[in-house]
Amino acid sequence: MSRLLDALVDICGPDYARVGRSVDVVGGRRAELVAVPATTRAVADVLRLAADEGLTVVPRGSGSKIDWGSPSSGADLILDCGRLDGLWDHDVKAATVEVATGTPVRSLQAALALQGQRLPVDPPSRTATVGGMLVVNESGPLRYRFRSPAEHVDRVQFVDLAGVAASSDGEGDNPGLAEITGVITSAVVRLQPLPQTRRWVVAPASTPLKAARLAAEAAEHEVSAIETDLPGAGGGEVAALFEDADPYPLATSWKATVSPTAPPWWGVYPFGRNDVALRLSVAPDDLAATVYAVADAVGGAVPVRGSAGLGSVHAVLPGNLPPDRVERIVESARHVLLARNGRVVVIAAPIALAGRIEMAAPHDLF
Repeated sequence: MSRLLDALVDICGPDYARVGRSVDVVGGRRAELVAVPATTRAVADVLRLAADEGLTVVPRGSGSKIDWGSPSSGADLILDCGRLDGLWDHDVKAATVEVATGTPVRSLQAALALQGQRLPVDPPSRTATVGGMLVVNESGPLRYRFRSPAEHVDRVQFVDLAGVAASSDGEGDNPGLAEITGVITSAVVRLQPLPQTRRWVVAPASTPLKAARLAAEAAEHEVSAIETDLPGAGGGEVAALFEDADPYPLATSWKATVSPTAPPWWGVYPFGRNDVALRLSVAPDDLAATVYAVADAVGGAVPVRGSAGLGSVHAVLPGNLPPDRVERIVESARHVLLARNGRVVVIAAPIALAGRIEMAAPHDLF
């Protein structure tokens, strides 16, 4: 252990390699070592050392999604990307910039705003880094108008698990991001102008059917996002975001007010660490029937939140359900969605449960 730690210190510096602590957990197990490299070359050296020593490595940004999808059996070494930070080659005219993937998305947006630009993404994980967002293609409400984060990537630099640096060009939705095994160190992304105005129109929607009707009406207007929040016990809402567009025709139709601030649930996941999170994806017209089908399988109303405009939402199940019960609910939803060309995956669950049910694979998140 001391020999490996000394080697990591030589690569990363005396303050940037250490023994794992209680916060350094992957798949329910504490990692033995943590390395925090600052350059692509240092990342390559760390991964080459790990390969030579037979160590399992898990990259970490802020750690907000480190246990999403199929659970890891743990890690010998966490490669913390916190020092892979900053942006360069910002071409304001061409609207592109290269950003290190350990950069928090919020910090990137603040820097771009000084030039009147933004990356048109809004991942719900408040501490999300650029790399963490890209690895799972984490999307927020803006996906309705601007599609997923992967859509805005021109090229990524990465280091494979053998310690070899390489690059990958973006194509369309960039499915190649899901295939990268290693550590993404930077990405060239395409930017959009920062909107001058942002206003929300919000209307009550106590049922999935009412939410679907309101979402269809909102889709007839020039909106950037259409979201719904259905807590499962009544009191739901649908909200539409207007950016540099007139919200008042929809507000009049909905008999709703126009607000410069989003509702408190906007762009926030409806699930926590102790919940099971299902991602339902289906045509918007079929979303209500799908939500009702999941509720029937559960035996009661299910909290749902997400893009009513795209038909992509998260449904929440209690984390204390037995594995076979979760599997039956998912299978029931899968049968309903199959006939509608939709899909359901489990993206997050408590560690003890995640190891006993079918979880989303990396490509399922794209």
